[in-house]
Amino acid sequence: MNRTDRLYAIVEELRAVSPRPRSARWLATRFEVSSRTIERDIGALQQSGVPIWAEPGRTGGYVLDRARTLPPVNLTAGEAVAMAVALHRLRGTPFASAAASGLRKLLAVMPAADAVEAHRLAGRVHLIGDGPAAPVPASVADAVLARRVLRIRYADRAGAASERDVEPLGYLGNPRHWYLLAWCRLRDGVRAFRTDRILSVRPLSELVTRELCPDDLDIPRERVRPLSLV
Repeated sequence: MNRTDRLYAIVEELRAVSPRPRSARWLATRFEVSSRTIERDIGALQQSGVPIWAEPGRTGGYVLDRARTLPPVNLTAGEAVAMAVALHRLRGTPFASAAASGLRKLLAVMPAADAVEAHRLAGRVHLIGDGPAAPVPASVADAVLARRVLRIRYADRAGAASERDVEPLGYLGNPRHWYLLAWCRLRDGVRAFRTDRILSVRPLSELVTRELCPDDLDIPRERVRPLSLV
């Protein structure tokens, strides 16, 4: 375990047992380092503003003030975008502004790399109107984030099924359905696959490098907008 991970782990260990103390010796055994290293780590945490104090005595040790700290927010990019889609449906309600403010606060405390990936993923989600309430199969829901070519069996409106390899590029939601936007190698172009017509999905090893361009959507720009996280 590197030092950064150990510092986080020490804080979470102290948070879990607070207000009971943990001794330097106990923490040293737990993290397989010396008591001197733990003392230096605690000093570094205290200097950075973490409310840890030492309780003297035979049963004493280090104590964290839980009331003055919050556990780390470890949202994934997918979780952040899921929240943005849910909050989008609050548009026009008395809670729309508060919901947007709450999401901004969560994004602000996400690790920088995860926040960048969340914005990137959100840019691949396009909505018409309030967006749909229909569910999306998990294998399809993960496709754009995973960035892998899919082999799908797809039924057209007449029910005829075909197998094709597609490169997932984004999602489109209208008030009735979700669509997977993908480059279809069979048709050599961008196509929208209604997710409830996708009969089976098999991820392939090949990675997707293509990106979706706004002009790829054959929809008037005033009708469609990308999902925003802010």
